[in-house]
This record gives sequence, structure tokens and C-alpha cells, in this order.
Amino acid sequence: MLHSTDQLAILRAMLTWDDMIYISDPALDFELNLKIDSLCKIIPQDDLSEEEKEYLIKSRSYALNNLGNLYTHKGKYHQAISYFQQSLAIDQEKGYQLSIANAYNNMALVYKKQGKYAKAIELQTKGLKIREAINYQQGIAHSLHNIGSIYKAQGDYSTATNYFKRSLIIEKELNNQEGIASSYNVIGEMFKQQEQLDSAQLYISRGLEIRKSIGDKEGISNSLLDLGNLEFKQEKYGQALAYYQESLEQLNGLEVPSNKANCLHNMALVYQARGAYSQALKLAVHAFGLAESVGQLELVSDIAKTLSSLYKEQGNTRLALQYYERHIQSRDSLESERNKREVIRQAYKYEYEKQASADSIKNAEAKKLTDAQLTAQKAQLEKEETQRYALFWGLGLLALFGGVMYNRFRLTKQQRDIIEEQKNLVEDQKIEVEEAHNQLSVKNQEILDSIVYAKRIQTAILPPIRLVKEYLQNSFIYYQPKDVVAGDFYWMETVGKIVYFAAADCTGHGVPGAMVSVICVNGLNRAVREFELRDPAKILDKTRELVIKEFEKSEEEVKDGMDISLCALNLKNNELHWSGANNPLWIVRLGSDEIEEIKANKQPIGQFDLAKSFTSHVVQLNQGDTLYIFSDGFPDQFGGEKGKKYKSGKFKRTLVELSKQDISTQKQLLKNEFEDWKGENEQLDDVCIIGVKI
Repeated sequence: MLHSTDQLAILRAMLTWDDMIYISDPALDFELNLKIDSLCKIIPQDDLSEEEKEYLIKSRSYALNNLGNLYTHKGKYHQAISYFQQSLAIDQEKGYQLSIANAYNNMALVYKKQGKYAKAIELQTKGLKIREAINYQQGIAHSLHNIGSIYKAQGDYSTATNYFKRSLIIEKELNNQEGIASSYNVIGEMFKQQEQLDSAQLYISRGLEIRKSIGDKEGISNSLLDLGNLEFKQEKYGQALAYYQESLEQLNGLEVPSNKANCLHNMALVYQARGAYSQALKLAVHAFGLAESVGQLELVSDIAKTLSSLYKEQGNTRLALQYYERHIQSRDSLESERNKREVIRQAYKYEYEKQASADSIKNAEAKKLTDAQLTAQKAQLEKEETQRYALFWGLGLLALFGGVMYNRFRLTKQQRDIIEEQKNLVEDQKIEVEEAHNQLSVKNQEILDSIVYAKRIQTAILPPIRLVKEYLQNSFIYYQPKDVVAGDFYWMETVGKIVYFAAADCTGHGVPGAMVSVICVNGLNRAVREFELRDPAKILDKTRELVIKEFEKSEEEVKDGMDISLCALNLKNNELHWSGANNPLWIVRLGSDEIEEIKANKQPIGQFDLAKSFTSHVVQLNQGDTLYIFSDGFPDQFGGEKGKKYKSGKFKRTLVELSKQDISTQKQLLKNEFEDWKGENEQLDDVCIIGVKI
């Protein structure tokens, strides 16, 4: 059997470090660190010197910390925490302050990944205090960066940016290229969140250059991902996809499942935006599996939401609902409101204790100065004791000075007690205000969740874009509600070779408009399905009758209803039957520079004093012709240099110009035109425009 000193020599050969590193190299081998841990536990310590025993203890703590980091990178958070806690127990017993701070930091990183922000901020603050006490600048920079990341995760981008910039200053002083690159990247991301896209591009690109120069593959991947997000935000989907693919390639050979899930999810979002739902679904399912395997709740929530919308687009309502519920479940598990309150409390506590410590040091220094003055006075009096007159005067002055100082210290103590009481009062009031705010926030969140759920219901009654494209292949729908739910809606039904489609505008917008829209959609569906009506005018007559009957059940008179433009297109011979309530049909013939308008009946679907039967029009469409039906949200929008309405005439000229473009391009150009015109003005109403090219 090997002697303990021989075993220690083997250990020294296996383990080398300069000092305890902040975060171990993720590539360190599991087997090596497990061997180090095992060897440290079995080496007898009887024959070892105190220095060798110390080395043995440090070695085991180091190996346990490495194992924790390796499990963190693999996304196995439970095992990671277990190893960090073992390492921390050793460090606390021996009083290794730097190692204790590192363990706090590493555990905090894991808790943040799990969405446990309150626990993460508590441990980060503990680690920061220790690092400041021992003046470990590199560690202070990392702590500031990580605290900023917690604020970022909770959407407080201003506070997060402040922490990141403080970290960057230290990293530059230390010339730590990896830290500088990381700070540049995340500050760029903060600029992106605040819509300062040029600044975001500049900072992220700086970080990418540094990461390339030091060969940091995981860092390069993160920078490319953020550049892709910038392009995606500007709807430059081709460039975004190229960045995401390059980012994913950088992760080859690295065991970082959460990073890969992020890349795949973003690629899925690009394909979804392009309407390639099958490709998007395949990528999103893969991303969800990776995110779920590591238990990263925030990512699981985001991907589940994407999967819900993708399944809805494909008409799979069962899976759409299942993944939406998983999104809500994961989001709620983050306990964001409680976490946010704890983050604020911990930050306030940290700043207060830091100031209190500074005040204590200042008072101690003042006391030292006073003691030195008294000692010097006493020495001077002893030296001049033969000069009785001077002595009496000196003693008198000393008594007077002492009285003044005593009175001053008494007043200072009273002031300090008052300040302390005021600070406690302020902190109590701050907590009360935060509690009231949080209660209000919870109530607001409940209301918002209800409205979001209502949107889910409303969205379910809209025809999936996939179905629209199946029958109207050369078409677009530009649908932009003013609020979460809308009064505008689009509708479609098919009977044999006839496809019925409409753009409708119900009274109001938001929740009231959405409630009316549900009744109106039900009326249209019944008119076609239950009453088997085929003529658009007859369909509108029956829908009006059904809507009025629904509202007649109320004890109060309800005059709500809708304006609508309803088409029935024969896909075999391109013959169009059309009828409208207040909203017209516009047609741009191939090669024409004018709108051909068919006017609607000047009456709504609903109560109307001079109601009459709706009129049906028959129009023969030819190949290359384009028809448009719409609500009044676009032409009624205020904007432009003079803040005026867009108006119908300008809207006509815009559609004539757009009709010369490819149909898929028209939607994006319309959206750009609307946003440019609206500018900083509030959107006044829902927008719904349908374009179909024959």
C-alpha cells in the first residue's frame, strides 16, 4: 500500500492551479475530478505536515467546485448544487473566504438558470460582500455582471445596464479580454431591449471581435445569436437565420444543451415568420426537449409558447392548448413578482449595510483623531507642570474642550439614532409601498392573464393562415389589433368550389369589441352552415337577424353590431359574388392605375332604423386582378408630419401602387407604410386588410 506522502505526490501530479479560479474550465474531465475527490478522502493524514493537510483540504474543495461547474454546463442543476454545497461546507469550516465567495457565485448562477431569482440575488450579494472585503477585483466584476443578469432577466434593463457598465470598468482595468467581451455583449443586448439598435450592433460586434481573438467558441456563439436577434427584430429574416446557423455551428463538440436550445428556438421563430410551419415545428420540438432536459424554466416557457402558436397555425387545437398551458405553468413557476420584491429588498439591504459600514469606519477614525489630540495635550501639560498658571488655563481649556466634545458626541449619537430610526421608517414604508404595488401588480396581472386567455379564445375562432393559404394561395391578411383582443376579425368558410371570406369591423375595440365579434362570427357560421345560405346578401340578412336576436335578450337596448365586406369567390371560373355592410370592395384590374369600387349598403349588421335587405353584386375577375376588403382602421389612423388622418384617397393610391408587387410583399409594405405613418402616435383602431390576387 502506498504511503500517504506518495499518495499526496500522485495528487499533486493530478491537480494544478495557481489560485482558486473564478469558474473552472468546462472542459475539465469528470473522471479526473472524481479521482481527486476520492483520493483526498482516503489519504491518511497522520503522517502529513500541517501544510500538506491544508493542501489536501484545498484540493478536495477545488475538485468538488469543478464538478459543480461541469454539471452546471451539462444542465444537471440538482447535482451541481450538491457539489457546490459540499465545497462550501469545507470552505466555511476552514474560513477560505475567496472560495466561499466563489461557491456562492456558482450556486447563484444555477438558481438563476432555474428562475429562482430571489435565491440567486441573495447568494450573489453574499459573494460580492466577501469579494469587496478582500478587495478581489476580478470577483467583484463577475458579481456585478451576474447581479446585472438577474435584473435583466426580470426586465429591469436600466438597472441591469448600470451593473454591467460597473463590471466593464473593472474588467478594462484588469485587461480581462473575456470579461470585457461578455460585458460588451450584454450591454449591447440592453440597448436592443431599449430600441437603440445602432448602439446594440456596435457593442455586440465589439464583443464578437474579442471573442474571436481569444478563441472562445461558446462566447462567439452567444454573440452571433444576439446579432441574429437584432436582424430578426428588424424583420431581416435571411440575415437572422444565417447568424443563428453560424451560432449553432460554434457549439459543435460542446455540451451546452441550453445554448443549443436557444439557437434552435430562434431558428424556429424565423421559419414561423416566413410561414414555413413544418420546419419551424421540427426545430421548436427539438429545442423544447433540450430546454426541458436541463430544467431551464424561462426557456421552456418561451418555447412552449412558440409551439402553441405553431400547432394552432396547423389547426391542431389540442396540442396548441397543451403547450400554452405548459407555457403558463412554467412562467408562473418563475414566481416573478415574489422574486422581484426579494431582489429589490436584497439590493436595498446591501447598499444600506455598505453605507452603515462606511459610517462606522468614519466614526472610528474620528475617535482615533480625538484620542491622539487628548494624548498630545496631556503630554504638553506634564512637560509644563512648573507653569502653574498655564496648567490651570490648560486644564480649563481641556475641560471646556472635553465638554464641547462630549456634547458634540451626544448630539451626534442622537442624530445617528434619529437617522437610524428614519432609515428604518423609510425601509418599512418602502416595503409597504412595494407590497401595495405588488398587490396591485398581481391584480393587474390577473386581469391581463384573463384578457390573454380571451385572446386565445378569439384567436381560436379565426381561420388558421394555413387554411386560408390552402384555398386562397395568392393572398395576404394584414391583421393588427389595437389591443390584446380586437373588434376586427377575418372569417372564411368553404362550400365545394366556393370560398367565402370576409373582413369585419365590430363596434369598438379591445374587450367590448372582441365580445361583439364572437356573436357576429357565430351569426355568419350559422347562416352558412345551419341555414345553408349561399348568396352573400342573404348571408348578411340572416346574420343581422341572428345578431339582433342575441342582443334582444338584454334588458337594455343594445345597438352594437358590425360593418363587413363579404366575398364568395368561385375558384373554378373566378366569378365573385359580393355584398357589404358599410365597407366596400376595391378591385385593381391588371395594368390599371385606378381603383374599381363597389359600394356597400349604408347600414350595419345590427339595429338600424331604416334597415333594408342587403344587395348582392356579381363581378367577373380575370387573372392578374387584385381585390381588397378591409376595415377602417388603416385610413382613419392619425400620423404623418401634420398628425392628420391617412384618409381613403391616399389609401387607394397606396393599394394601386402595391398591386404591382408580389402579393406576399404587399403585406410587409402595407405594414411598413402604416408604422411609418403612425410614427409615435397611438394606434387608434384595429386594422384588418385582406388582399387576393387572381
